[in-house]
Amino acid sequence: MRTIIAAALVLGFVQVQSAAAAAETATCAPTSEAEIAELFDRWNASLATLSPQEVAKNYSEDSVLLATLSNKPRLTQAERIDYFEHFLANEPKGHVDSRDIKIGCNWAVDLGTYTFTMKNGSKVPARYTYTYEFKDGNWLITSHHSSMMPEK
Repeated sequence: MRTIIAAALVLGFVQVQSAAAAAETATCAPTSEAEIAELFDRWNASLATLSPQEVAKNYSEDSVLLATLSNKPRLTQAERIDYFEHFLANEPKGHVDSRDIKIGCNWAVDLGTYTFTMKNGSKVPARYTYTYEFKDGNWLITSHHSSMMPEK
């Protein structure tokens, strides 16, 4: 499993680096930390629809999802939809607790900690990394890694 996680993280890094290399010939979309932070709000609002398809629209077709409550990497839209069908049954509401945002030409990384509150009132603290790419006029998630906090 560690190998899969490491490979997925490397893939996310390679995607960001590929975007950076493409930036040499691309026009960079203007953005800000506030705009990148709002991408989490967009994703969180899509959770509130309770529609896995709406949540999946935040992800690029080749995105990697290493989800909080699944051991299986989700590499396709169908796999991401399958994950969110189960995750949304808990009616999760996310709240960012801390974050650090890095911005490049047509890419961004938002990483930190967040807490999900489930419909039964339970809370799931986790750490996260989202990588984003600006493509065809839209910011999409290219990789999303989330894991529960190891220390209680």
